[in-house]
Amino acid sequence: MKLTRSTLVTIATAGSGALLLGALGFQLAGYAPCKMCLWQRWPHALALVIGAAYFATKSRLLCWLGALAAASTSAIGAFHAGVEQKWWEGPTSCTGAGDALSGLAGSDLLPGSATSGIVMCDAIVWDLFGVTMAGWNFLFAGALAVIWVLAALRKA
Repeated sequence: MKLTRSTLVTIATAGSGALLLGALGFQLAGYAPCKMCLWQRWPHALALVIGAAYFATKSRLLCWLGALAAASTSAIGAFHAGVEQKWWEGPTSCTGAGDALSGLAGSDLLPGSATSGIVMCDAIVWDLFGVTMAGWNFLFAGALAVIWVLAALRKA
């Protein structure tokens, strides 16, 4: 079976949709997303829009933009996985022990909010075969980026 550009775009677009649905499924199952998890969702949403725009225009440029969106979320996933593994530091707004805020209570920082709702970006809340959700996003989104590139390189 020869994979046409449209077939590849369909696969890549559906892949981003599936990853978004999976993320929402985990959220509904009680795994609240951290700030970096949410960052990873935006490029997938953009890839869905790009996929729809491709079918309206058949523009090869949109395949390259789809590849960029998928590569972006893959890169964010790689960074986030590294933060979770403590290979490097993440954003101070959602990582660390909060030592710099000693002497302040959570209610001082977030008046009117429950501090238990904060999800730390450096905490691993789920993994499969030692790979976290961010790690899986890195791997799958990287594969989607390759599919978008293959679509862009196809003649038709």
